[in-house]
Amino acid sequence: MSCGGCGTKENEFEGETAQHPCYSPGAHEFARMHIPVAPRCNISCNYCNRKFDCPNESRSGVTSEVLTPEEAFDKFITVKSKMDNLKVVGIAGPGDALANIDNTRKAIKLIQSADDKVTICLSTNGLMLPEYFNRIIKLGVNHVTITINTIRPEVGAKIYRYVFYNGERHYGEEGAAILIKNQLAGLKMLADAGVMCKVNIVMIKGVNDEYIEETVQHVKSLGAVLTNIMPLIPTAGTKFENMPLVSTHELNAMRDKCGIHVKQMYHCQQCRADAIGKLQEDRSIEFRNTKTIASENKKKEEEKIRIAVSSKTGLIIDEHFGHSKEFYIYDYENNGLKFLECRKVDKYCNGPECEGESKIESIISTLSDCKMVLSMRIGYEPKKKLMNSNIIPIETYDKVQDGIMEAVKNVI
Repeated sequence: MSCGGCGTKENEFEGETAQHPCYSPGAHEFARMHIPVAPRCNISCNYCNRKFDCPNESRSGVTSEVLTPEEAFDKFITVKSKMDNLKVVGIAGPGDALANIDNTRKAIKLIQSADDKVTICLSTNGLMLPEYFNRIIKLGVNHVTITINTIRPEVGAKIYRYVFYNGERHYGEEGAAILIKNQLAGLKMLADAGVMCKVNIVMIKGVNDEYIEETVQHVKSLGAVLTNIMPLIPTAGTKFENMPLVSTHELNAMRDKCGIHVKQMYHCQQCRADAIGKLQEDRSIEFRNTKTIASENKKKEEEKIRIAVSSKTGLIIDEHFGHSKEFYIYDYENNGLKFLECRKVDKYCNGPECEGESKIESIISTLSDCKMVLSMRIGYEPKKKLMNSNIIPIETYDKVQDGIMEAVKNVI
C-alpha cells in the first residue's frame, strides 16, 4: 500500500532511493556494503546479543569481524573492484554508528575520497542524533535509518535495559524517555535538512505491538519517508529469548495497517552488520579477513584506551572534576591496566564558585589524548565540553581499577 496525499514527497523519495536496495524493492539489482566499524553501543536492548564471530547467523548486529576505518576502506576498494553494481555503503553496527562517531566519520571520509558518488547511509538508535546532527550533514550522509520501537516511555522501559547518556546509565522509564526524546528530535532535524529517514520498528508481541501504528503515525508527522516493521528474532542469552514469534501473517497485517500512513518496507532481510551484495544474495563470506598488515597494526594501536581519573588518593574515584588538582592516567590494553602518570591541573572550582571557561579548556587540553574521564561528579558545562572534544565523561564512585574496568566494559 502507499500512503495517501504524499504527492511530490513520494516522487522525491522514489528518485532519491532508486538505487538503494534497503529503501526501494525496485533496487534489487544493486549491491550494498555494510562496514562493521562501530562496535560500541550506548543502549542495552532486551533483544540484542551482539556476537562478533558468528559467520552462519544472519540478523542485525552480527558480524564476523570488527574493522578499523582503514580496514573498511581496504575492503571497500576490493569489493568495488569486483562489484560494478555496488551503490551503497552503510554503517549499521555491530553497535551504534554514532556511539563510534570518530570511526564512523573517518571511514566515510576515506570511502568518499575514492568514490564521491557512492551513497552513504547510517543506522542508529538515535540517542546521539541531536548531538551529532551537524557532523552528519557535513559528511554528506543522505540516508539515515533510526530504530524507534515506541514513543511511550513506559513501553520503552520494557524494551531497553538501560540508556548510557552523558556518562551515566539511565534505567526504566527515565532512560527510555531520554532515548525517545532524542530519537524524535533527531528525526525531525534530519528530515527538515532533506535527509531521507527510514524508521525501523521491532515488533514484539505483548510489548509494543499494540502501539506500533501510533509510532508510525508520529514518525511520519516528523518527516520519516518509510517505516520498516520487523519481527523480533528471539536470541539466546537475552531477556527476550523466550518471547513468542511474530508470524508472517501478523507482520504483514501490521505493515498493511500502517501502510495507509506511510510507505512500508516489505523486503527487509534483517541484514548482518557486515553484509555485502544484493539483498537476496549476500556475498560477505567471500570478503572476510581481507586485512592488510598495516591495518592490523593500526587496529592494535586503537585497541589501547587512555583514561583519566579524578581521585584524592589514587585509590578511589572520589573527587569532583572541578575540584581536581591532578588526574591519574591509565592505559587499558589487552584486558589489562597500566598506570602511566599523574598530570597536574589548575582546579577551576573553589567551593560553590567556579571560574571561567579558560581553565576548563586548559584541563581538557591536558587530557586531550584520553578517551574517558572518570570523576565522582562532573558539571553540565565541562561534561558538554568533554563530549565535544570526543572525551567520554563518566560519573562513578568506586575503586579506581574497578571503576575503570566497568567503564571500559560499557564503551567497548
